[in-house]
Amino acid sequence: MSAKGFDLAIRPKHFFARRQGPLGQRFEELSDTHIAFILQQPLFFAGSAAPSGRVNVSPKGMDSLRVLGPSRIVWINHTGSGNETAAHVAEDPRMTLMWCSFAKKPLILRAYGTARVLHRDAPDWSEHATRFGNPLGARQIYDLAIDLVQSSCGYAVPLMTFEAERTVLQHWSEDKGADGLRRYWAERNTETLDGKPTGIEANFDDA
Repeated sequence: MSAKGFDLAIRPKHFFARRQGPLGQRFEELSDTHIAFILQQPLFFAGSAAPSGRVNVSPKGMDSLRVLGPSRIVWINHTGSGNETAAHVAEDPRMTLMWCSFAKKPLILRAYGTARVLHRDAPDWSEHATRFGNPLGARQIYDLAIDLVQSSCGYAVPLMTFEAERTVLQHWSEDKGADGLRRYWAERNTETLDGKPTGIEANFDDA
């Protein structure tokens, strides 16, 4: 029992939202308003960390995220020079996603939870990859179960105007082709900065 005589576990939904005030609110899941905001953003950030070693934060664009419900998000990870998140999630599934408004109305939104990493040999890879058009350069998919949502003011985020998505990575993957991507994964993506295995070998027979 709390000091006010009732169990914290049975506080009503969005109790924390009402208590935090106008500059910071907490929610148990994504609301329709949150989801609409997420779908409007061309960019999000993914944060992960293993129990030891470096913490990683990566910006993500290229229409790489889908909201499957108030407590579930999947996002696809395209091939790049670093490959930290897969190794982190294999050791510790904690993940934070963040969006921020660069437009006139400020807002920062974070979704906290635990993630599952899918390589190309996962039974449900095709189900989720199809949501993104099965891009050639896709390296992993992350399935995030959300347990906390937090919004904050975003007053210190600068005003910026979105111009366009970059197409460089897409063209690079197409130029590499499936065999070239396998070679790149083998040469550049098998370990993190801390030497942790990323599990990318699961993709070698499926690109």
